[in-house]
Amino acid sequence: MMTKYEIMFIIKSTMEEDAIKKTSEDIQKLINIKPSKVIEFKEMGRKKLAYPIKKETSGYYFVMTVEATHDTIAEFDRKVSINENVLRHLIIKLEGE
Repeated sequence: MMTKYEIMFIIKSTMEEDAIKKTSEDIQKLINIKPSKVIEFKEMGRKKLAYPIKKETSGYYFVMTVEATHDTIAEFDRKVSINENVLRHLIIKLEGE
């Protein structure tokens, strides 16, 4: 069963711009496994963090709306958790969609 989710993630801003772009594309690929798909992808840009995370004081924020299966989300969560370029991520299930 497909469910809509909103996913926010923060990538280290100390990386080169090409590496940040590649990391964000790799993260999108984790969702784009049939039948799951990314509906909307927004780059929010570089922002100062409220407190240092892994010695980083700022990060690149991204938000995406996805339609995915539970298994895809579980695998996404696992892979993003071990990705050292991702400082934080948050997955929100959108109710009433």
